[in-house]
Amino acid sequence: MVLPLTEAGATTSQAKAPASREAAVEQQSADPGQLTVALFATCVNDLMFPETPKAVVRLLRRLGCRVEFPLAQTCCGQMFTNTGYFDDGLDCVRAYVEAFEGYGHIVGPSGSCVGAIRHQAVMLAEQAGDYDLARRAQACVDHSYELSEFLVDVLGLTDVGAFFPHKVTYHPTCHSARIAKIGDRPYRLLRAVKGLELVDLPDADTCCGFGGTFSVKNPEISAAMAADKARNVVATGAEYVVTGDNACLMNIGGVLHRNNTGVKTIHLAEILACQEGDAQ
Repeated sequence: MVLPLTEAGATTSQAKAPASREAAVEQQSADPGQLTVALFATCVNDLMFPETPKAVVRLLRRLGCRVEFPLAQTCCGQMFTNTGYFDDGLDCVRAYVEAFEGYGHIVGPSGSCVGAIRHQAVMLAEQAGDYDLARRAQACVDHSYELSEFLVDVLGLTDVGAFFPHKVTYHPTCHSARIAKIGDRPYRLLRAVKGLELVDLPDADTCCGFGGTFSVKNPEISAAMAADKARNVVATGAEYVVTGDNACLMNIGGVLHRNNTGVKTIHLAEILACQEGDAQ
């Protein structure tokens, strides 16, 4: 990955995370009150939505965290695993462990990718008979957080000092709700944003039709589901639809754009990073 995250204030790490949890703690000794966070940007954000991980960096730094970006990180592997290519998925698990092992807080702006790490990483290693990798993967899993989880559960915040004077509706993506199980945390964060009006999305818990390879294998069904989701978004009268997963947002946004609805898409992190005085 080659995200220019240093522009947003992240420190890049060329090879690996600290060799042990103890080393990670020692790394923070200059300011023991400051949490060091390893940013798991995700490949879809790296390739298509770089403003999202940049927003995460700005937000976490504003909240007092030191953000590092391990350059060795790659994909979570779920596209391989969900399609049955377990060997390729296992390679991604190894890469994740090599990049993030030793960090006490690994934060990703994607319920889908963080959910995949939690649900699949140890399973793939155990299925391959690599129990040492399974142990190391579990240690990483135990310290991996979706962004809203980290903000609410670790930092203990719902009001992050954000300002976004717009009417928005929130789509809870399937993996964030059912695999990562982030619950109502995004709603709590959005309700605390100054100037923001949050309106309920009809049939919010219904899939948008993306589903990774599902949209490729079943394009007609996927398109119909996306059309239903977009129709419900428009019915809210919202200016923006927000999610914590850009792949789903891309799917919904494609329909909204083609139909000239005027509704814009935005990731949760980008709202939370906004402050009064920023261009809205």
